Amino acid sequence: MVDEIDLPYPQYRCPTCGKDLPLNEARMTVTCAEHQPADALDFVVRPARPADRHDIEEICDRALGETEIDIFDRTFDVLAGENLIADADGHLAGLLSLAIDRGELVVVLLSVYPEHQGQGLGAALLRSAVEFARERGLPSIRVAVSNDDIPLLYFYQRHGFAIYEIAVGALADRAGAAVAGFSGIPSRDEVRLRRPVEPGR
Repeated sequence: MVDEIDLPYPQYRCPTCGKDLPLNEARMTVTCAEHQPADALDFVVRPARPADRHDIEEICDRALGETEIDIFDRTFDVLAGENLIADADGHLAGLLSLAIDRGELVVVLLSVYPEHQGQGLGAALLRSAVEFARERGLPSIRVAVSNDDIPLLYFYQRHGFAIYEIAVGALADRAGAAVAGFSGIPSRDEVRLRRPVEPGR
């Protein structure tokens, strides 16, 4: 059985009408490359500062409702991690939270506000993570995605990640039941992906 949960904040924005959508109302659309939105937002990626704490807490709350993230059979605290921010005109538009775990860099959370998606922020944050790993001599980056989150699975695989493991039932076990996720797909499994970090590239 799939439990319905109320998702208080939108995760995506409809490119046709501009409506902000919670996960369970979002749908996929396949388009050609010519109809993808152009990168138009002026932003910079920078390390988080202590003054960013409130903004980090807010984007975490909107993404998942908390700053503690359960992935890879452990709990990571975003506020204790290495955080990179996509800063658009002095406002936090996206966040990438990182941790070093078992000799690899882990993406704890990647979140871009719906109004800024499709403008290159996620890709820029991920490029900064690769550079972060390279500077520290880490051989690879790991990320965990729920089985229902098709947009994130697409995003990471487009950026060089490959599925290496699926923790079947891990999300349903933590939540007590499968819950309706993206497009109403039951969120049950933790899909684990990894990409190598080539030295000096």
